[in-house]
Amino acid sequence: MASTVTTEPSKDAPASSRPGYGQLLRTRGAWTFLLPGFAARQPFAMLTLSIVLLVQHTTGSYGAAGAVAAVTGVSMALFAPYSGRLADRHGQRAVLIPGVLLHTLSGLTLTTLALTDAPLWALFVAAVPTGASVPQVGPMVRARWGVKLQGSPLMTTAAAFESVTDELTFVVGPLLATALCTAVDPAAGLITEASLTLLGGLLFAAQKSTQPSVTLAGHARVEHTSALRIPGVRVLIVAFLGIGAVFGGMQVSLAAFSESIGEPGLNGVLYGTFAAGNMISGIVCGAIAWKVAPQRRLLVGYAALALTASGLWAAHSVLVLAGLGLLVGMCIAPALITGYTLVDGLVPAGARTEAFTWLTGAVALGQAAAVTVAGQLEDRFWGGAGFLVPMGGTLLALATLVALRSRLETRSGSRTVARGVGHRVPVAVD
Repeated sequence: MASTVTTEPSKDAPASSRPGYGQLLRTRGAWTFLLPGFAARQPFAMLTLSIVLLVQHTTGSYGAAGAVAAVTGVSMALFAPYSGRLADRHGQRAVLIPGVLLHTLSGLTLTTLALTDAPLWALFVAAVPTGASVPQVGPMVRARWGVKLQGSPLMTTAAAFESVTDELTFVVGPLLATALCTAVDPAAGLITEASLTLLGGLLFAAQKSTQPSVTLAGHARVEHTSALRIPGVRVLIVAFLGIGAVFGGMQVSLAAFSESIGEPGLNGVLYGTFAAGNMISGIVCGAIAWKVAPQRRLLVGYAALALTASGLWAAHSVLVLAGLGLLVGMCIAPALITGYTLVDGLVPAGARTEAFTWLTGAVALGQAAAVTVAGQLEDRFWGGAGFLVPMGGTLLALATLVALRSRLETRSGSRTVARGVGHRVPVAVD
């Protein structure tokens, strides 16, 4: 089946018969937002672990530390789509600058409260704005790629590149947070996270020439419609909830498995193998010139993810579990990349940042729920019962994808116009 993307390549993308990373990175103006974007999103991977290590140090309780971190994560997942919607309506810079200032202030407030032995409820209160104000730089970068490439075959390559970048941040971020909190000071991780967010966020916001333009109400009659009203976006949210269930279930269950065999240090090796599979397949996925429609790629890739995740609970040896973990990781990146690629055809440009934040938030919510459920299963049932969470989450999501696959079809011209959204006259916003 041929790809449904039929629009002409963007003038900003170099012409080539075969899209690849080299061609992508030669896109005019790309580096002006890629470098500050990487710096601005790096703190996101440091936040949760920095909170856990600081609060555990000051309270002596991993339960309290996990609860404060969970409040931060849920707050981020709930507020992220609204941040994306505001960015679509008013411009990324208008949302990003006050957001990074609020996040920096909230993070430093949370640090101060923890160090002064404030009551737990005060930490919960401070955790809400800390999570709600996390800058959604990843979705903003993806939206800028959408503007630059405009339906070019390089969109899949860009989605793969962003997936690999996300994985890299989640490898570097926790290592940096752990080193700072253990070798420097328990508060050093969160302070560094707040500082990097401020510096990277302001540098990213300063790149005004590459941010998506918005519509000025005086130039055209526009009804702003939430990306959530688009049926295909709702289907993708379910798929990304299942992916979040894999991440959360793997984190808890691999730690429990390593502990059960008396080798807790293996947890990092096993999860690293899982992450390596994700990165490798992401790189490969972006290097392929796909001729198969993204809707079909998502169904096939997600079926492979559900199949491999369904075997995790039966693994009883380190080698088997490492091998299955590698395969599961290799199946996640194609599903993520294809889901983000579909947004370009399903969602109008004026709602694209919001759509990306809904998907990012879905992964976070799925991960938070999976961590809780997998932990309960590991405590109440047999060792390895937590691996049922990735299996259940992906199978339910796959059933939804199969049943509602027609919602993922783009309309003629490769762009699906949301209900109530008409022609938009773009106006540059500083």
